[in-house]
Amino acid sequence: QVRLVESGGGLVTPGGSLRLSCAASGSYVGIAPMGWYRQYPGKQRELVAEITGGGRTRYADSVKDRFTISRDSAKRTVYLQMNNLKPEDTAVYYCNADLTRIGVNGNYWGQGTQITVSS
Repeated sequence: QVRLVESGGGLVTPGGSLRLSCAASGSYVGIAPMGWYRQYPGKQRELVAEITGGGRTRYADSVKDRFTISRDSAKRTVYLQMNNLKPEDTAVYYCNADLTRIGVNGNYWGQGTQITVSS
């Protein structure tokens, strides 16, 4: 019954900023690890950033100094602040909640949102 609804995608010029939001509902999403993934055309979906229920984070090397993942437990929302965007950040971004990491069946994805960085 988990649902993930993304918002905040769009078109920006290089060096610009965007913030993605993922509103989550359903059982266990408040304590499960959640992450943002991105997918380039013809390639596998890859991890951009992850945050655990306890607030520990990890990032892909390509975004470490530019992106910040956070979550608001009261709103049950996870965010991805993206600064100094580069053309290579252009991709479809997906929110993820992996309940298997806390011993519960289910791995859920948002609908995907396009980020395009171009001048």
